[in-house]
Amino acid sequence: MSRPIEILLLLALPASGKSEVRRYLASLSPEQCRDELHLGHTVQLDDYPYVHMMRRVSQELRKRGADGVFFDSDDLPMKEPLDWGTLIELLNEDYDDVVHRRRATPASAATWLLERFDRARQRVGARPDLGQLPAALRRELETALEREAGELLRDKHAGIPDTLDGKTVVMEAARGGPDGASLPLPAPLGYRYSLSRLSDDILSRASILYVWVTPEESRRKNHERTDPNDPGSILHHGVPMAVMMGDYGCDDMEWLIQHSDRPDTVRVETRGRTYDLPVARFDNRVDKTTFVRADRAAWRPADVAALHGGLRQALERLARASHTRVA
Repeated sequence: MSRPIEILLLLALPASGKSEVRRYLASLSPEQCRDELHLGHTVQLDDYPYVHMMRRVSQELRKRGADGVFFDSDDLPMKEPLDWGTLIELLNEDYDDVVHRRRATPASAATWLLERFDRARQRVGARPDLGQLPAALRRELETALEREAGELLRDKHAGIPDTLDGKTVVMEAARGGPDGASLPLPAPLGYRYSLSRLSDDILSRASILYVWVTPEESRRKNHERTDPNDPGSILHHGVPMAVMMGDYGCDDMEWLIQHSDRPDTVRVETRGRTYDLPVARFDNRVDKTTFVRADRAAWRPADVAALHGGLRQALERLARASHTRVA
């Protein structure tokens, strides 16, 4: 077959099945990925670990009587909407590190992470508040977060391959807006804004696989998957209901597809350039992915066939479009 899809933006509302799709792809042989799904061996990036660490920063600050910076409560949306862009800037950095096989070796992983948060915030026009913390409070915060920041750094390094030749970088994210919001969603909400913050290097190579569920189904599956004892888990974390309604009550993917100048693309206009990203929807409105959370030995052949067939159909469309794209 021709070269695999280079960058796959795996987008959807929370609990739609993105992480299950990633786990399923990771279970396949290189030959299956290449010959049936037009993918290379996957290199996986995700902004959720950063959301989790933002919440941990806020928890530790509030515990000490300080402003939470990112969140006022574990049950509320983020305080600064520009942090949707902060998360994209962190993904841009992660992708660039993968491309250049760059592995940081900081004396403190927590210091490294907090400095990354501030730099990313500055790039999107938000205040770098962590750098303004009193020195004693900053030291306490770093001590409290050092172990978890170290785990994040080790996971980041473990995901950097020796080469990207023949591989597909999968980047997972969820974006949306309040329940009942009018479209188009205003910046910095929704996919239109977040896609525009991706680097030119990513946008010139990216295609979008959108996992399609209704907001109601997203909320149902979010409740079903939530394990309060595993808040940092990719597969089992839960999103508070106020966030589900306020940040993910709707999204703008359908609007973006309908308002693109070219069929089956999403138009991204940014930094004086225009990118038409190929897009395909994997229809998960009737659930095809939840079984993937179970042990692989328990996967039923009929469930695997339904998931694999749906992905194959969507990815074949993307592969055709990505090989004829015009940036």
